[in-house]
Amino acid sequence: MLAGTVGVAGSRWWHNRPPYGPEALSARATLRLVDQATADAAVKPAPAVVANDGDQIFLGQVTWNRPPRPQKNGSFRIVLLDKRRHLTPGYLAVTSPKPDAVSSGSDHALDIAQERYPWLQGAGAQPVDGSGWVSGETIDVESMDAAPVTFQAVLRRADPQRHPMLPVATAPTPLEDLLVALICVGPDGQVYWAQRLLH
Repeated sequence: MLAGTVGVAGSRWWHNRPPYGPEALSARATLRLVDQATADAAVKPAPAVVANDGDQIFLGQVTWNRPPRPQKNGSFRIVLLDKRRHLTPGYLAVTSPKPDAVSSGSDHALDIAQERYPWLQGAGAQPVDGSGWVSGETIDVESMDAAPVTFQAVLRRADPQRHPMLPVATAPTPLEDLLVALICVGPDGQVYWAQRLLH
């Protein structure tokens, strides 16, 4: 019985063991407020999100060094988070040198990450009326060769009529209230580590 328990524990440890740490990537990020024309040019060939009066457009980029031994079917999540209100943007456009390797959305890995890292609270599903509700967007990166990843986030002007089940980051939000994080995810959705790149 003891041998079986040790075997299961060892298998779990190996399954959750990171193939490399954040130091192997030397990841870095930039984020700035821009106008519509700058965002349009930066995210081509992806279509940019069109901002309205009172909205804010943030343009970000995350890049990293290719790890020496990339894990097969490993991936990253890039999170832009309003760290004061614990909310992600509702609107993202993303591109990279490998455009088919990047997309926006959300998945269960973000739920795991926000449970493990308190500073990522709000990156995953948010409880509303006793059930999880994913409303904001993050970036899914399916190739270690996708760097640099460029993204545009539009924060819509705060609207008191917005439905309470749609909690997303809104304008105006100061640049210093936003953080950018990189999450390393394994082929089975296991979260290896998360690194805070900005703020």
